[in-house]
Amino acid sequence: MSIFDRYSLAGHVAVVTGAGRGIGEGIARDFAAAGAKVVVAARRQDEIDAVASAINDAGGEAIAVQTDVTDLSQLENLARTAVDTFGKLTDWVNNAGGSPMRMPARELPREEWHRTIALNLTSIYEGCLTAEQHMETGSIINITSGAGTGPVPGSAHYGAAKAGTNSLTWTLAAEFAPKIRVNAVAPGAIPTEVMLQALGKDETQLEELLEEWNIPLARLGTPADISSACIYLASDAASWVSGEILRVGGGAKPR
Repeated sequence: MSIFDRYSLAGHVAVVTGAGRGIGEGIARDFAAAGAKVVVAARRQDEIDAVASAINDAGGEAIAVQTDVTDLSQLENLARTAVDTFGKLTDWVNNAGGSPMRMPARELPREEWHRTIALNLTSIYEGCLTAEQHMETGSIINITSGAGTGPVPGSAHYGAAKAGTNSLTWTLAAEFAPKIRVNAVAPGAIPTEVMLQALGKDETQLEELLEEWNIPLARLGTPADISSACIYLASDAASWVSGEILRVGGGAKPR
């Protein structure tokens, strides 16, 4: 197998959640460019329709499936639609998540704790189990965060969910082997809408954000930085990689 074939996703069928914008959109588009057939999933139908249309217009193959990842029946429908449409399921990217609130734990509304755990941990647990039931062989990739590996004041709820995601990644990699590989990618400072909202910043303050994060590689991240890591983990190039958490953060310490 050539080096180019090793990184190709030709013959793959991938589900990407939270794919209507930001990192998820980038993953969906780049998976398609690498040869995969892609199922674009998110709650907003207009956004996933636009992403799927862009992929199809560029010569790829994609469908849009409206999905609330906190609803197990909708996750099951997502997996079945992927298999019914494209004949199989080989890759599942649990990207949907985030929290717009950042405040001390003692001030956090209990409802936000429950919402954050449901969206950022329980949905990943159920997404992994759903994917495994519909895969013969393949790769599951969880999008996690540096918030799950150390203290991040103001993000106790989100950090706890991502620490749980890391634990799930390690455990399910062992339980699903050798049929399915399970890995995670931990993005650094990528100025998505949700991240900027949580930090109380807007797009006019990106230079300020870059200084605050003290990023050695001297730039903020992009969705392409994360999709590149995901393509590697889904491809044959990573066929001996499982149970790993790949930090993609420009050299900055997790926060």
